[in-house]
Amino acid sequence: MNFTLKIWRQQHANEKGAMVTYTVSGISPDISFFEMLDVLNQQLIEGGGNPVSFDHDCREGICGTCSLYINGRPHGPVRGVTTCQLHMRSFSDGAVIHIEPWRSKAFPVIRDLVVDRSALDRIIQAGGYVSVNSGGIPDANTIPVPKEDADEAFDAAACIGCGACVAACPNASAMLFTAAKVSHLALLPQGRVEAATRVRKMVAEMDRQGFGNCSNSYACEAECPKGISVTTIARMNRGFLAAKLFSGKERVVRDSV
Repeated sequence: MNFTLKIWRQQHANEKGAMVTYTVSGISPDISFFEMLDVLNQQLIEGGGNPVSFDHDCREGICGTCSLYINGRPHGPVRGVTTCQLHMRSFSDGAVIHIEPWRSKAFPVIRDLVVDRSALDRIIQAGGYVSVNSGGIPDANTIPVPKEDADEAFDAAACIGCGACVAACPNASAMLFTAAKVSHLALLPQGRVEAATRVRKMVAEMDRQGFGNCSNSYACEAECPKGISVTTIARMNRGFLAAKLFSGKERVVRDSV
């Protein structure tokens, strides 16, 4: 398979970037998108050029670092996969593929296709954890958790923090990410103790980091590689409103989840 690649090249955050055209040929339809970029970079290195910088780690759909905007969609044309899980058979032979980094004020470009996603880390640092002493590790059946709550908590916890929701949102909102992190803790007994404090702090930090507001376009849910539902945003909004209206009354906030 042969492809024409139009790739965003930018030396560093303070330098103006531009789309640069490359061609690759003899690409197997069974290799991943990143392996195709590896082929391109080997080609560039052998020709004395600078390889394209892109972020990756596990290449197994777990780490969430593969932040690429491909043909106008986060992670490419296939739903429910990260960039590292995208294979070249998803494109037509001879296709022109546009590759860009995430576009968000909160995700400044570091170099080429690599962006700084540490804004998401700072949201977690603001309250995405359980700080109360819950004692030693209990048996699995010691603390009864309704199956519905357990299932919803597990679904929300599947978020890998890739930032596709931010990239897809017309307002570059991080509401789905923040809501997923708030939800998976608020639904479990150990996390409900600090539910009000957590949602206030994490939403405040999200705003400080420069993310936009949710306008219910549902683009975040459509492009999330883990299929996280926007119902987590509704849950977070209920918890946030209760935390504001009933400050100091943690039980009211817990019951609103």
